[in-house]
Amino acid sequence: MSGRLVVVGGGQAAFALVAKLRALKDERPVTIVASEESLPYQRPPLSKKYLLREMTLDRLLYRPEAWYSEHDIDIRLSTTVTRIDRGPKHVTLSDGSVLGYETLAFATGATPRRLPASVGGDLAGVYVVRDFKDADLLAEEMQPGRRALVVGGGYIGLEAAAVARTCGMDVTVIEMADRILQRVASAATSAIVRGIHRSRGVDIREGMGLHRLIGDNGRVTAAELADGSTIAVDVVIVGIGIIANDALAHEAGLETANGIIVDSHGRTSDPAIFAMGDCAVLPWQGMRIRLESVQNAVDQAEAIAAILAGSSEPYDPKPWFWSDQYDVKLQIAGFGLGHDETLVRPGQREGSVSVWYFRQGKFVAVDAINDAKAYVTGKKLLEAGITPDRAKLADPDTDLKSLLA
Repeated sequence: MSGRLVVVGGGQAAFALVAKLRALKDERPVTIVASEESLPYQRPPLSKKYLLREMTLDRLLYRPEAWYSEHDIDIRLSTTVTRIDRGPKHVTLSDGSVLGYETLAFATGATPRRLPASVGGDLAGVYVVRDFKDADLLAEEMQPGRRALVVGGGYIGLEAAAVARTCGMDVTVIEMADRILQRVASAATSAIVRGIHRSRGVDIREGMGLHRLIGDNGRVTAAELADGSTIAVDVVIVGIGIIANDALAHEAGLETANGIIVDSHGRTSDPAIFAMGDCAVLPWQGMRIRLESVQNAVDQAEAIAAILAGSSEPYDPKPWFWSDQYDVKLQIAGFGLGHDETLVRPGQREGSVSVWYFRQGKFVAVDAINDAKAYVTGKKLLEAGITPDRAKLADPDTDLKSLLA
C-alpha cells in the first residue's frame, strides 16, 4: 500500500483506475502522467455532442481539478514518460525529472491512423477525431452546404458523417471493404445502418478506396477515388482505425503485439507493470483481443484497481458498446467475432430492430437499433449464459422477458 503507483496516460482508463483505487480506501501515493493539457475527460461525446457544440469541455471532465488534490493524486498535465527503467523502477519524464515507482500502469490508449502524406494526408482540411483539440478544429469546418468526405465506414467515421449531415453538409462516405462496419458487425447490421444514412442523404460507396487527395495552396479541394472518379471536397474526416500506443512498453522490453500483452489480471510480462484499455491485448475465450471501447477501458481499469487493493479476481470482460448516429442509438452487447448465423428481429416501435448473433449454435451478441428492450434482454442472456430458443426469438409476438425464464 505504501509504494508509488505511476499511471502513464490521462484518459478514461487512467481516471477509472485511480478513482476506484481511492474508493477502495487504497491510500498509496499516485501520480498520473498525462500528455494532454486537460484533466481526464469523456471521449465518446467528442464525435457527437461536443462536435455539434452541444457540450463544452468543462462538462466532459470527470472531476474538477480540486478533486485530485483532495484525493492526494498528483496529476502532471502536458507531460509524457520518455523512458522506463524497470530495474531501478523509475521513469524519466519529458521535463527531465525522474520518478520512482513500485507499480506502473499503462493507460496510453491508441492513436488514429492517418492518411500518409504521399496521398495528401498532410493537407489542411484533413482531420481525425481523437481528442478535444481535433474536435475543436473540425467543428469550425462544419458549415451548411460544404462538402465532406469521410474515409472509413466504421463507427467513428459513421458518427462523424451523421454530425456533418446534421450540420447541413453534403456527405460522401467511402469504405474500402465490401461493406461498412465489416470488421465489427454483421451484414444485417451493416444493411440497417447503411439504410439509415442513405435515407438522410449520405452517399455511401462501399468497396471504394481512396487514390489520393488533391490540394490547392496546401488545402484539400478534391479526392480522386480508386475507380478513377474525382469528387470535390472541402473537408476530409479520416476514420480508418487506431494503433495501440505500445511503443514505450516495447522499448522497455515488455511483450507487445499491436498492444501490450496482459494476463487476466491485467499484468504485463513484468509483474510490477499493468496495462488497460485500448493499449492492452487481453485474454478472452481462448483468444487474445483488444477491446476498443470506453466500457472495457473503465471495467478493466476498475478490475485492476481492485487487484492492486488486494483482490485476486481476474478480469472477465462482458463486452458492450454503443454508437449514436442522428436520432438512432445502436447498443451492442457481447462480441460477435466469428459468428456464423444471425437472426433479425423487428422491435415493438417503428424503426426499432435487433440483430442476434450465434456461433456454433451459441448466442454470443446482439445489436439493438433503437430497441432498448432487446439490448437489455440480450445482455442478461449473455450474463446468464443462456442461448434463447430460436423459434421463440424469431416470433415478434414473443415477450423477450420470457426468454430469460
